[in-house]
Amino acid sequence: MKKWPGSAKPGRRRLAVAVSVGTVAAFAAACGSSGSGPAGKQVPASARQTIVFATQGLGAEGTASQAAVKAFEKLHPNIHVSILTLSPTSDVAYQQLTQRFTAGSATPDVITSDVIWPSTFARPGWLANLHKFHPDTSAFFPGQMATGQYKGGIYAIPWFINAEGLYYRKDLIKTPPTTAAQLFKDATGAMKSDPKLKEGLAFEGDKYEGAVTAFQSFGGQIGLSDLGNVDNSANVGVLTMMYDAVHKYHIAPTAVSTWEESNVQDAWLSGQTPFALNWPYIFALSQGSHPSYSAVKDKTGWVPFPNPTGKPQASLGGDDLVMNAKSTHQAAAWEFIKYLTSDQAQIARAIAAGDPPSVKSAYTAKLYAAAPYFKQEQAVFNVATPRPVTPVYTQISSQFQTMISSVLSGQATPSSALATAAPTVKQLQQTSG
Repeated sequence: MKKWPGSAKPGRRRLAVAVSVGTVAAFAAACGSSGSGPAGKQVPASARQTIVFATQGLGAEGTASQAAVKAFEKLHPNIHVSILTLSPTSDVAYQQLTQRFTAGSATPDVITSDVIWPSTFARPGWLANLHKFHPDTSAFFPGQMATGQYKGGIYAIPWFINAEGLYYRKDLIKTPPTTAAQLFKDATGAMKSDPKLKEGLAFEGDKYEGAVTAFQSFGGQIGLSDLGNVDNSANVGVLTMMYDAVHKYHIAPTAVSTWEESNVQDAWLSGQTPFALNWPYIFALSQGSHPSYSAVKDKTGWVPFPNPTGKPQASLGGDDLVMNAKSTHQAAAWEFIKYLTSDQAQIARAIAAGDPPSVKSAYTAKLYAAAPYFKQEQAVFNVATPRPVTPVYTQISSQFQTMISSVLSGQATPSSALATAAPTVKQLQQTSG
């Protein structure tokens, strides 16, 4: 993952990249297995103790995590929280945690988890079922809450939410489009009227996880119930729309087949596109004081992508909080999770680091006074749609990435690409257990 602000800020979504085996090995060696072994007697929350919090996050996010820990310790002076900093690179962090879990380590106690990890970690019994703590599941956006549910259990609590929405220039687009056809028409019209625009729509199309979230935000039907038959008319329509944006209407450049978040970010902030599909962190940048972003300052709107199925959806990203099943400090760990998901902590993190609250009640006048753009973001979060909650998601995603890449590069038609991917996706899901 590249550094902020050159691309998506670490912690925003943590899209998968290649694993560095050396980094994983170094982490494992440094950590050792001093905390390994079966869970012992549970320590009550009232006892003096130390819990370990494993989390990603650099810069403002890392500072915000440290501030949250200090605030929690002030309220709970008997509980000390030690931060274990994971790699900002998704796959490396995943492997670091897997090393710990497979060794049977009792630490870390609380862990930051990408929204696509909980079911994978829950299947082998690595995570504590949080149902015993009776969490208020209605407090969170339902799409993200669903990412932590596996076989009737609750294995994750949302920490901060991300969802992918459509940015539009308010000075060029007076009314945000409500249909895909209107979006294409508005993008084409804007390009004709403003020669400074280099494209009409920017989105991620490289062969990586970002292409899958873009496909889902465009309207792709890839939920758990869809995996038995992804070769359907709705998905053909979405892939056709993505192809047409590049090759028929020319509102997206041919280079979009290699674009990631950083490319979309640059296209939007430089003012060279009236529409861009991306994550909420760009809103904060758009409203900042950077002189190079003057083209979009106070001219930024953000809405769910008007996909062709008629029902908007926004691909869900963000982070959850999970608990180690081997932890002997689960009562204290739960107190820490409760604090991190309190309105107080959620608002403080949103203002300091720009991470959108996962708790619906945190969207208050206090938050809007400090960061007014959060008021617009709820419309996108309300239609946030999780990627398939399944332990084999990584393998399924790989199939989708190849499918999308082949279409955007012109190597396959939407129909043939879906027909090729569908059998493998169905087989993977059937064997997921």
